[in-house]
Amino acid sequence: MTSAQIYMLIAIAVYLVGMLLIGIWCSKKNKTAGDFYLGGRKLGPFVTAMSAEASDMSSWLLMGLPGLAYLTGVADAGWTAIGLAVGTYVNWLIVAKRLRRYSKIANDSITIPDFFKNRYRDNSRTLLCLSALVILVFFVPYTASGFAACGKLFSSLFGIDYFWAMVLSAVVIVGYTITGGFLAASTTDFIQSIVMTVALFVVVGFGVSVAGGFEAVFENAKSLPGYLSMTATYSPASGAAQSYPILNIISTFAWGLGYFGMPHILLRFMAIDDEKKLPLSRRIASVWVVITLAVGVLIGVIGVSMTSVGALPVLDGTSSETIVIKIADLLSKNGVIAALLAGTILAGILASTMSTADSQLLAASSSMSENLLKGVFGLKLSEKKTMLTARLTLVVIAVIAMFIAQDPNSSVFGIVSFAWAGFGASFGPVMLFSLFWKCTTRWGALAGMLSGGAMVFIWKFLLSPLGGVFAIYELLPAFLTACILIVVVSLLMKAPDKEIIAEFEAAAQK
Repeated sequence: MTSAQIYMLIAIAVYLVGMLLIGIWCSKKNKTAGDFYLGGRKLGPFVTAMSAEASDMSSWLLMGLPGLAYLTGVADAGWTAIGLAVGTYVNWLIVAKRLRRYSKIANDSITIPDFFKNRYRDNSRTLLCLSALVILVFFVPYTASGFAACGKLFSSLFGIDYFWAMVLSAVVIVGYTITGGFLAASTTDFIQSIVMTVALFVVVGFGVSVAGGFEAVFENAKSLPGYLSMTATYSPASGAAQSYPILNIISTFAWGLGYFGMPHILLRFMAIDDEKKLPLSRRIASVWVVITLAVGVLIGVIGVSMTSVGALPVLDGTSSETIVIKIADLLSKNGVIAALLAGTILAGILASTMSTADSQLLAASSSMSENLLKGVFGLKLSEKKTMLTARLTLVVIAVIAMFIAQDPNSSVFGIVSFAWAGFGASFGPVMLFSLFWKCTTRWGALAGMLSGGAMVFIWKFLLSPLGGVFAIYELLPAFLTACILIVVVSLLMKAPDKEIIAEFEAAAQK
C-alpha cells in the first residue's frame, strides 16, 4: 500500500470513528421506541433540513449522477436533477407542515404506516400491514445499493476484496444506527451533508485545474455532439448525437414525484420540534439540493474533459460511477495534504451512502418491529423488549441487504431508480390524498398503494421492454394509476366518519 493510500485511509478512519462515537452519544437519549424511531420530535431546523436531504441523495449524488452525465451528457442527468430540485421544494412547501401536524393529531404516529393506520381508523390493520411490507420490499434493495457503493469505493481504490469492503462498511453503518437510532442517523446525516459538500467542491476544483480550466472543460464538452444539449444525448459508441424526445424529458422530470412517498424524508418532517421552523428548513434544503445536484452533473462534464487530456482512463458502463473515486485517487498523488483531501472526498462518498442507508435501515426496522410484529401480529412487548426487537430487526435487514449487494457489477443508479419509483408510486399518491382530500377512504388508500406498487413492477418488467411510449420511467404511469384508483374507489365507498373528517379539518387549519 502506498503512502498516499495510507493517508486516505487515515482520513476515512477518522470519519468512521466519529460516526460511531456520535451513535454512542445519541444512544443515551433513547428511552422509548418513539425516541429511537423519531428522535422524540426534537430536531432543529438545520438538522431537519440537512439530514432530510443527505438521507435523500445517497451514493447516487456522488456516483450515479456524475456517472450518468459522464456517459451521455447533461440531458438525462440534467432533467433528472431539475425534477428532483422541483420535487424537493414542493414537498417541503406543501407536505412538511401538514404532515408534522397531522401525524401528531393522529394518535401521535411515529412511523408512516402508523400514520396511515391512524388517519383512516384502520382497525383491520390491512393498511398498516401493506404499507409496512412496501417499505421492506423497496428499502432492502435500496439499502443494498448503498452497501454496494461502499464496496465499489474500497475495492476500486485500494484493491480490497469487494465483498469484505462492502461488509465492513455495512458493519459501521449498522453500528452507529443500532446504538443511536433516529437521533444518531439525523445528527450524522447533518455532518455527512457537510462532508459531501466539501467533497463535491474539492473534486470540481481539482478536476478543472487538471483539465486546463473551465474554458477547456466546456470547449471539450461542446466538441462532443449533443453532449451539452438538453434535447439530445451523446452516444459514446457512435460518437454522434441522439435525439432526446419530450417523452424522455417528462419521464426523467417525473423523478420529482418520488419525494411525496419517501419514508426516510417524510419522517424528518414528522420529527421537527416546531412546525413554525419548517420554512427555514425548506430554504436551507432547497438551496443545498440545487447546488449539489448542479455540481454533481458538472463533475461528469469535468470527468470527460479529464479523460480527453489523458488524466483519467476511459470509463464505460457501471465503471463510470467510479469517476469521483478515480479523481480522488489522482489527487492523492500530490502530497500529504492532497492525500488527506482525497480521503475527505472518499469520506464524502461514504457520507452520501451512509446517510441514506442508516435512514432506510431505521424505516425498514420500524416497519418490521413496530408495525408488523406489534401492530399486525399484536405482540405485547415492554419498552425494553421493543428496543431490543428494533435493533435485532435492523441487523437482520442489514444482513439481507448485504446478501443482495454481493454482485459488484450491480448499478447504483439502476437499483436506486427502481426503489425510488416503488416508494413514489406506492406512498406518494396516498400521502398527498391523505393530507389534502378529506373524502379519501381506507379502501381508496389501499387501492392506491397496491396499484401503485404493482404497476411499478408491471411497467418495469413487462411493458418497458416493449419500447416506444412504454420505455418511460415507471414512476410516472404508476403514480398516475394510483391517483386514479384512489379517487374512483373512494367515491364508490362509504364516506369517511365524522370523527375522521373532524381530525382532517383540525390538521388543515393554518
